[in-house]
Amino acid sequence: MKLLLVTAVALIDVDGRILLAQRPEGKSLAGLWEFPGGKVEAGETPEAALIRELREELGIDTKESCLAPLTFASHSYDDFHLLMPLFACRRWQGIPTPREGQTLAWVRAADLRNYPMPPADVPLIPILRDWL
Repeated sequence: MKLLLVTAVALIDVDGRILLAQRPEGKSLAGLWEFPGGKVEAGETPEAALIRELREELGIDTKESCLAPLTFASHSYDDFHLLMPLFACRRWQGIPTPREGQTLAWVRAADLRNYPMPPADVPLIPILRDWL
C-alpha cells in the first residue's frame, strides 16, 4: 500500500479559534472540512511543505519556529495509507484568504465536531480540544 505524507496545521487565532478549510468541488472528499496543509514533496520537510502550502492556499507566511508539533494522524484509506503530522501555529503574517476555491471558517474547539471531516482528521479533534 502506498504511503502518502501530508502535513497539516491548526492555525489558532487570538480568540482560541481554529481555522478549517472546506474541500472544494472536484477534489476528493469535496465538501468535508479539514485543517489547512497539503502533500509533502520529495526533498521537503513537513514544516517546509506547510509553510509553502500556507503561502499558496491562504496567502499567509509563517516561520518554522512558529510551528509546534502537536500530534499526527495515521489512517488507511482504500488505496493508500495517510500519515499526517499536525502542527499548531499561533503566529503568522497576513490574513488567511481562500486562494483555491475553498471556504474558510474560524471554529471554536468545542464546535469542531459540527464540521464533517475526512476520517483521518476526526481523531485529532479531542487531542486539539484537550490541548487548548
